[in-house]
Amino acid sequence: MKIKASIAGATGYSGIELIRILSAHPNVELALLTSESYAGLTVKKALPFFNSDKILVPFEPGKAAAASDVVFLCLPHTKSMSAAAKILKTGKKVIDLSADFRLKDKKVYEHWYSAKHTQPALLRKCVYGLPEINRNAIKGSSFVANPGCYPTGIILGAFPAVKAKLVDASLITVNSISGVSGAGRKAKVELQFSEIDENLKAYKLASHQHTPEIEMGIIMGSGNPGVKVSFNPHLAPVNRGILSTISFILKKKLNTAEAVSIYKAAFSGEKFVRVLPEGQLPETRYVTGSNYCDIGLKADNSTGRLLVVSAIDNLVKGASGQAVQNMNLMFGFEEQAALENIGLMA
Repeated sequence: MKIKASIAGATGYSGIELIRILSAHPNVELALLTSESYAGLTVKKALPFFNSDKILVPFEPGKAAAASDVVFLCLPHTKSMSAAAKILKTGKKVIDLSADFRLKDKKVYEHWYSAKHTQPALLRKCVYGLPEINRNAIKGSSFVANPGCYPTGIILGAFPAVKAKLVDASLITVNSISGVSGAGRKAKVELQFSEIDENLKAYKLASHQHTPEIEMGIIMGSGNPGVKVSFNPHLAPVNRGILSTISFILKKKLNTAEAVSIYKAAFSGEKFVRVLPEGQLPETRYVTGSNYCDIGLKADNSTGRLLVVSAIDNLVKGASGQAVQNMNLMFGFEEQAALENIGLMA
């Protein structure tokens, strides 16, 4: 079985990653690739690392739906709302990489994103696309909201400890460091080389829009409705990668070997989560370019804490790789199809 896939916003970072991954997918033919900035150019002219003569075109939802079995929406936040509604009416599948449909409560979305949600009915139809906690719902779904990059690494790192009732779910502290590509490809003064190089900074403390999604995902994965997260994001002068350190307060003493065993059991059979052995912690360079999430653990009984570290490539497992993983589930393909690349260490 071969399907046709279109990418709306194909020249942004997540769109570029989708072209890279889907070009090697045995069950996919790329149909329409859209771009407002590069419309009329060939792919290889706009993106010289791809040897494709396909012409980039402006995005029109109706044309994308007519050409495709599935449309990936790599659009700015708020722009997917009407596009998704139009495509879904044609009976085609949609995978949205924006934040427009991740949160199920319209009021919560409007509070955190400071924008009106124009398609509240679709919030109930859309499935949250983190396979490790929501695989059965994703299978056969016609509409999936791809998770955010920060939430992906944090939810995977956090929910097993909460589910196993090892920790106080109401007091979770997360310190995350992201590469610059997480902010997208559009030019911004604060993301210029001279602003980023040789600099580390915290931003949006106690106010980052991914906070409710992180809490929602940990609740989904653990079944514990009492989850509260203090999320502290930081920006580093690197291109890719997110490293998150999650600090829990233990309910009782636990050694690191026991914690590792619990996490290995939680992710038994998962193709893209690697729980590292005791004494080893994740590094972003080991997951760069891959769809893997690496998780390492350390129990600190002197302070009564469990520390969990997760690492992902924000553009792959944190965006486009996970989107393809979701597509594979939606169409009944092998879940790992086109996604088994190992990381690029250097």
